[in-house]
Parts: sequence; C-alpha cells; structure tokens
Amino acid sequence: MKKLLASVATVATLTALPVAAADIIVVAHGQANDPFWSVVKNGVAKAGEDTGANVEFRSPETFDMVQMSQLIDAAVNQEPDGLVVSIPDADALGPSIQRAVEAGIPVISMNSGSDVAKDLGALLHVGQSEFDAGKAAGEKLAEMGGTKGICVNQEVGNVSLDLRCDGFAEGFGQEVTVIPTMNDPTEVQSKVRAALESDPDVDTVLGLGASLVGEPAVEAVKAVGREDVLVASFDLSAGFLQSVADGDAAFAIDQQQFLQGYLPVVFLALNAEYGLVPGGDVPSGPNLVTQEAAAQVIDLSAQGIR
Repeated sequence: MKKLLASVATVATLTALPVAAADIIVVAHGQANDPFWSVVKNGVAKAGEDTGANVEFRSPETFDMVQMSQLIDAAVNQEPDGLVVSIPDADALGPSIQRAVEAGIPVISMNSGSDVAKDLGALLHVGQSEFDAGKAAGEKLAEMGGTKGICVNQEVGNVSLDLRCDGFAEGFGQEVTVIPTMNDPTEVQSKVRAALESDPDVDTVLGLGASLVGEPAVEAVKAVGREDVLVASFDLSAGFLQSVADGDAAFAIDQQQFLQGYLPVVFLALNAEYGLVPGGDVPSGPNLVTQEAAAQVIDLSAQGIR
C-alpha cells in the first residue's frame, strides 16, 4: 500500500511539473542597420517574455540569401519546436525551408513570402500583401494629385519590395520609375534629389522604408525647394511620422511589424504546448497613417513598437 501511494504521489508530482519551455528560432533577412527590423526583434522578444519560450533571433549582416539559407539550415539542425522565417527570395530559401518542414518542424513565415509560404509548407503567414499595399498607396497618391512618380528601392533583389513598386505603379495609373539604391540614407537623398532635378515633372516619391528612404526623401524635396512633391513611405519612424504630422510628407504605410515578430512566436508556443494554431494567414497591414493620426503614433515608434 505504501508503495502504491508513493507511486501515485510520484505521478501527481510529475503531472504538476510545468511544461518545458518551447524552443523557437527566428531567421529574418533584415539587415543590421535597418531600424525597421529592430521593431520586429522587439516583438519577438516580447512574445518570448509573454509565453516563456526560449527564442533566438538570427539574421545576416547584409541582404545575403546564401547566408540566410545557411542560418535556416543551422536552425533545422537544432531541432527547435518552431521556426519563423521571412521569405524575400523563395528560389534561394525554399529548399532550406522545405528541409525544416520535412524534418517535422512547424514553420510560420512573416513579413515577406505571403505568396509562396503555403507552397513551401509553412503553417501560415503573418504580414501584408505587398502588391496590394503598394496599390493602395498608389491610388491614394493619385487621388492627392500625383501625376508622375518614382519608387525608391533600397533592397534590390527583395521580391517583396519589387511587389510594392509593382503595386504602386498599378494603383497610381501614371508613369512610375524605379530608383535602385543601397541601404544608405545619404545615397538615397542624393538619388532622389537627382531624379527631381533632372525631371521637374516628377511630383510623387514612394519610399519602401521610412528611416532609410522616407526621411532622406523628405530632405531631398526640401533641398530642391519642391513643395509640390508628394512623399509617402512604407513603414514608420519617429522622424518620418513627424514629417507627416508637419505636412512635409503625405502618409506612412504601417504593416505593424511588431506583430510580425510577436504573433508567430506566440502561435508556435501555443502549438508546441497545446497543438493550437490559427487556420489561415494573419494580415498585419496595410494601414495608412495620415497627418491626423501621425502625432499619436510618434511616441510608440520612438519606443520601437510602431
């Protein structure tokens, strides 16, 4: 009888032990000098804190698909309870992502790759339709009076950014030229200024990143004295939002990247513990932040949440 009671007590003790924390690895393409990705990282960290999961965030130092595929392969070798990936180039990253799926590791994609995630075996995607977001921006800028535009791409080779420019061109319905740059605000300002000076008919500028493109684009417009030029940008920064609030920029396109970092980790932690996962993709954007709302968002952007 004593042995039976001891066995029951042992089982009760074991069942009362907390479930082991899930191990989740996030592999993103974001470059180290891009403030956008610091907000994603903040979302990842907060999700780890809220769920108790052990979370690692990894990314290449530059936009390097070979290195990123190696980071995914290394994550697969660790056999985590879940893997979060961004997919800016499905051809380059697809084999590594499929290896994770074949190894039985639940994968959720975020930020980029909404059009290919399901085919690669991801459970779902958290992000926005980049083409549709670009189209919405183009329609709004045309409505505001834009007639000839440039789309400034600071990460050439990222399919998601190409889709933004494609959507912008369709929604704008007017001539659009893509201006390729590096992740360097000084170069962006110089190229936008050159485009405005060489063609006075250009009256619309769409940036694909607020701090790296939107802010220097506003400065370029000011430098050439073109008050008629509309400037809009994907994503948020305190500086660009201030320009929107001051009337120096038209609007920002918010994809809520904090959620892109936060939600996949939460979903994978719930999946590891309870087998629960949403049944479809989760759209985190787009939301247009215009002058009326910009001031309310500035503080949260400065805190790395918006």
